[in-house]
Amino acid sequence: MSGKNNGTIDVSQIAALARLEIPAGQTEKLQAEMEAIVGYVEMLSELDVDGIEPTAHAVDRVNVMREDVATQPRSRQDMLANAPATVDGELVRVPRMLPGEEETA
Repeated sequence: MSGKNNGTIDVSQIAALARLEIPAGQTEKLQAEMEAIVGYVEMLSELDVDGIEPTAHAVDRVNVMREDVATQPRSRQDMLANAPATVDGELVRVPRMLPGEEETA
């Protein structure tokens, strides 16, 4: 989403998509800040980066891997004993994430 709708960003639409409540009086400030960020990114896109190798990190990263050794698997009861809550002693109960979801158990 580039936010280019007549040169402005629709903060209420972004807030709705992100399921955020914006306090009254903060919409204009947030819109100005978001437009400044988009403007900065657009300014960066004007840079000549021909011949520059893309990088994801400033320094080389190396995975540190442990040796893969087979061990006895833990029982379901042992694993569920660490869960904060369970459903019928068989599943891990997790908090509801989206409004309107119905609890099934």
